Amino acid sequence: MIKVKRIYERPANDDGLRVLVDRLWPRGVSKDDARIGLWLKDIGPSAELRQWFSHDPARWKEFKRRYFNELQGRQALVSEIIKKERRGTITLLYGAKDEQFNNGLALKEYLEIKKNETGIA
Repeated sequence: MIKVKRIYERPANDDGLRVLVDRLWPRGVSKDDARIGLWLKDIGPSAELRQWFSHDPARWKEFKRRYFNELQGRQALVSEIIKKERRGTITLLYGAKDEQFNNGLALKEYLEIKKNETGIA
């Protein structure tokens, strides 16, 4: 199971492996409090894409298209997450304030698509 959570939420026992999927460490969060199991900086959207998107809901569809295109070049990281999920729950952590339009949700969608394409359950 893949879950998505804002890093500012308290860690929960059912989070499983907590994976930070932002390029930048979130402000005001200590490494101890975050209980991060893995930080995959390079799976986050590029700085240019992140700045262009600026969490504008009108750009969400295009953001996902561009981000998914970037992820095509990061298949080793995508595979790493999928392999870890086979062993148990993972929670993708993001720092954005917007809980509806963020890279964590976009990444989860991409991972689900990839799992369906390859028949990985």
